[in-house]
Amino acid sequence: MKSFILTLAVFCSVLNLAMAQELQSPNGELTMRFALKTDGTPTYQLSYKNQEVIKTSNLGLELKNDKKSLLNDFKISDTKTATFDDTWQPVWGEVNNIRNHYNELAVSLTQQETDRTIIIRFRLFDEGLGFRYEFPTQKNLVYFVIKEERTQFAMTGDHTAFWIPGDYDTQEYDYTESKLSEIRSKFDAAVTSNASQQQFSKTGVQTALMMKTANGLYINLHEAALIDYACMHLNLDDTNMVFESWLTPDAMGDKGNMQAPCTSPWRTIMVSDDAREILTSKITLNLNDPCKIEDTSWIKPVKYMGVWWEMITGKSSWAYTDELPSVQLGITDYSKVKPNATHAANNDKVKRYIDFASTHGFDALLVEGWNEGWEDWFGKSKDYVFDFVTPYPDFDVEAIHAYAKSKGIKMIMHHETSGSVRNYERHIDTAYQFMKKYGYDAVKSGYVGNILPNGEHHYNQWVNNHYQYAIEKAADYKIMVNAHEAVRPTGICRTYPNLIGNESARGTEFQAFGGSKPNHVTILPFTRLIGGPMDYTPGIFEMDISKFSPNNKSHVNSTLANQLALYVTMYSPLQMAADLPEHYEQFMDAFQFIKDVAIDWDESRYLEAEPGHYITVARKEKGKNNWFVGNVNGNEARTSNISFHFLEKGKKYMATLYADAKDAHYKTKPQAYTITQMKVTNKSKLTQRSAPGGGYAISIIEIK
Repeated sequence: MKSFILTLAVFCSVLNLAMAQELQSPNGELTMRFALKTDGTPTYQLSYKNQEVIKTSNLGLELKNDKKSLLNDFKISDTKTATFDDTWQPVWGEVNNIRNHYNELAVSLTQQETDRTIIIRFRLFDEGLGFRYEFPTQKNLVYFVIKEERTQFAMTGDHTAFWIPGDYDTQEYDYTESKLSEIRSKFDAAVTSNASQQQFSKTGVQTALMMKTANGLYINLHEAALIDYACMHLNLDDTNMVFESWLTPDAMGDKGNMQAPCTSPWRTIMVSDDAREILTSKITLNLNDPCKIEDTSWIKPVKYMGVWWEMITGKSSWAYTDELPSVQLGITDYSKVKPNATHAANNDKVKRYIDFASTHGFDALLVEGWNEGWEDWFGKSKDYVFDFVTPYPDFDVEAIHAYAKSKGIKMIMHHETSGSVRNYERHIDTAYQFMKKYGYDAVKSGYVGNILPNGEHHYNQWVNNHYQYAIEKAADYKIMVNAHEAVRPTGICRTYPNLIGNESARGTEFQAFGGSKPNHVTILPFTRLIGGPMDYTPGIFEMDISKFSPNNKSHVNSTLANQLALYVTMYSPLQMAADLPEHYEQFMDAFQFIKDVAIDWDESRYLEAEPGHYITVARKEKGKNNWFVGNVNGNEARTSNISFHFLEKGKKYMATLYADAKDAHYKTKPQAYTITQMKVTNKSKLTQRSAPGGGYAISIIEIK
């Protein structure tokens, strides 16, 4: 009897192996296995260098009001494999060429009871795996509603994770570092005052989720090409260490309204034993469609300043008047109210910023608080919305346009939608036409507050479709978009490179709202920046905000050298010098780095990296032989050791090093820095101390 059982077990094992589909990465280091369970549930498993990374995990979708969900009872009806290897050139980016090289397996599954077909398409790159659900045209699956996506990511252990809570409306959190098993116990402390009103799952987190295993593997979970679908969060079964997808609902609680043919976004798993390879991976971009804008000559990286930080810190105001909201007063003529002495977007102040930006070689200037209605919004008038074209009396649109043009400065528009996406869509053509009339080629759009209509969320399918609509409409007008409070990016900037930046994370403004953790900027490149560049707004030189805004006792938890390094470590083709001109005038020797640093690159080399602790990156300026290096450091002092091997052989360079002074510290002496010049070649090395919350920046200019 024992012999019979053993023989049967071996036979079943061989049978299951025969039914399994295996896919390897081009370099052979990653292996993905697809198989059906005995009940027809689709599963996958992922290994890296013969180490299991993702244990056998279920795939499928639960449908609403349907007798049969897309979870089980499947048979494999077809499989197709392919290999793809191509190189493409981004309009802007960290590198001038991106290789898109993967092996693909497409598994067609037919559900026996319903005769429905879905395709699960896997693409395995050297850096990781991408897969998605595809719903081809068919008679038995046309319109359907997703109750929940049931994609699983089964972890192999209690990994260390860098996570933020699974909020449907904001990503503006500091990261918590903990074991997976500790998420539940640390969750309440992680949910801060800026949380939305949703009911949180105590083990729900957002992507991109960065993890590190006990044996030194780095794992990143995210998604790519989030189009016409709800944003994916992850809910953890902390007994079995299994993450499951958790989509953002609409006002009805539904997770997606679908019409075949259609697809889900790609679910991505990056894995390496070298943290630097997570940062260099281009999987997210490669899983998006090629550029759909035929003429991209108008899309250009931008280094800008802004009438912004003084409002964020409370020094100045967005609102024109201190009187009651104009809607409540019935006021339509602002000449009838007393102006606010601290209104920042006035002609004289804006010209002062234009002069400074022009003198120091910047491209553009953002002005917030220029348009009527901020009193009503701050006054919490019910469902107040902006019209995006009517300036306050002290902001002369035509005069400012002419003055900026005479100084070689482009103006950047600001559209605060107040979360009313339908209102914005009603006005968007008029607003974009207004921009083009007055020479605005870029817009910073904002979605602060609850989404209107009430009950919708910032990251559900319907609102994500609005963000996409705004990007595509902007492309029609040749306008670049920098969307704040929108859904975190998922590589769509490859398809629509006029999406030149996003916020979608805890940016510099939170340094004025009580501060961020000193190591925050050592985590963001592993998480938020996986999907696309961030308008982080670096360059703060005065860390004690009470010195210029007495009612604000916040402190910027960074050294000045760290602020310089961010222009290199926080990649973005849209970089702001966020501080006030008078603060830069106090430190013009350090400000020189902000003036010099490039914003578009031919090559990037990640020299050192450890999430939560440090990042050092070197980048080569596009079209030139100049390099810039940035190092940001975490909570503890550290000595960085780098080589200049990336420099061209036989060439000599002048390196200017902006570093923390010996006594620098983000809290006690943030403005303590040194500047040193030295000649370097590709054989040179550097040993440099970085303070807590500190770092260093280097400009390396070829000597001709």
